[in-house]
Amino acid sequence: MTMRRIVVVGNGIAGLTACDSLRSAGFDGELTVVGAERHQPYSRPALSKALLHGADGNSGDALQAHELPEPTHEATELLGVSATGLDVDARLVRLAGGGELPYDGLVIASGSRARRLAPGSEKESDGGPHGSAELTLRTIEDAILLKERVASRPSVIVIGGGPLGMEVASGCLHVGCDVTLVSDVTPLSRQLGGHLADIFTSAAIRRGLKVVGGGKARVVDHGTGTRVVLADGTELEADLVVTAVGDEPNIEWLAGSGLLTDGSLRVDSRGRVRPEIVAAGDVAFFPTSRGIQRVPLWTSAIDQAKVAAVGLFKGDASPEFSFQPYFWTEAFGLSLKSVGFTPVVGAPDYCEPGAEPDSVLMRWQNDDGAGTAAAINYRIPIPKLRRLAGGGPAALRPAAPARV
Repeated sequence: MTMRRIVVVGNGIAGLTACDSLRSAGFDGELTVVGAERHQPYSRPALSKALLHGADGNSGDALQAHELPEPTHEATELLGVSATGLDVDARLVRLAGGGELPYDGLVIASGSRARRLAPGSEKESDGGPHGSAELTLRTIEDAILLKERVASRPSVIVIGGGPLGMEVASGCLHVGCDVTLVSDVTPLSRQLGGHLADIFTSAAIRRGLKVVGGGKARVVDHGTGTRVVLADGTELEADLVVTAVGDEPNIEWLAGSGLLTDGSLRVDSRGRVRPEIVAAGDVAFFPTSRGIQRVPLWTSAIDQAKVAAVGLFKGDASPEFSFQPYFWTEAFGLSLKSVGFTPVVGAPDYCEPGAEPDSVLMRWQNDDGAGTAAAINYRIPIPKLRRLAGGGPAALRPAAPARV
């Protein structure tokens, strides 16, 4: 069937990249984007990495630097509109308010939302000077609200020791808050492994972060403040609680579509769920060298969307997805870039100090034969870091001159 109408559900970076990739591949038909957020696509990582470190107190100005260029894909954009259902036989996307969109091809890029500990905490409570018991950081609105709340330098508890939790804790410390991080394991150890986690945790503690264990946490709003109760019975109180405990794929609108496998949306090596439907980004599980995984990273969403868009348009003639993870985080005066699968085990097998203080370049040889390279405060182009991960230290040396 000739594709003349393609609908993209999701207006984040995966949806934007899919639209651009479809146009680059030669699709000149009708393109429609459905986006639950009212905004044009923006840099979501910048919300936690840069927003709280802004020099001025104007949240709107602080966010402008993180806007993405205006889209050039010339799609019809339905922003502030949610997809509520999908009829795969009739090829119809159902919209909030009762509308429907017919399609020849469909890109599912509906992303994910922040997971919450306290049911209903997305609504403002009537108690306390700081409103709702639990804040999360996922959208522009979340970021503006958080920036406004920390302006008065309240005491803050951050629940979650992953990259987002550490970045939020770092930002809150930067503006002068007293910050406690609650994590049931060493922060960042699940994502990066013990060696890198220890480097970040040590830097965080030196800068004044309090790190508390005690098992899984729950949030209790008792009207005059917020209390965090840990599994071991420890109780903590603060003016503000921010949770960063993971995300949940936005797949509810796909219920009854027949596309979900054991409650998840899975794609093949070209991003396809079926010939006329592809998926990419935080919503999708895809094949990697370590099995079927969902990898909710910015660069992963971009790389997936490029492959899925061409897979939808060109089918088996399109290239398969070859996934090499790339991740970065900035917190507590440290900037980390890594290429390859993490967490890594043990100390690196290659370590090279850099010219700047606290800078180091590292590489691990993994059990499956692949490598992982990481740079902390170390100036190295990403392509060169990829070569280190793939080929080892020898890949960093200049090629020997050819013999005449």
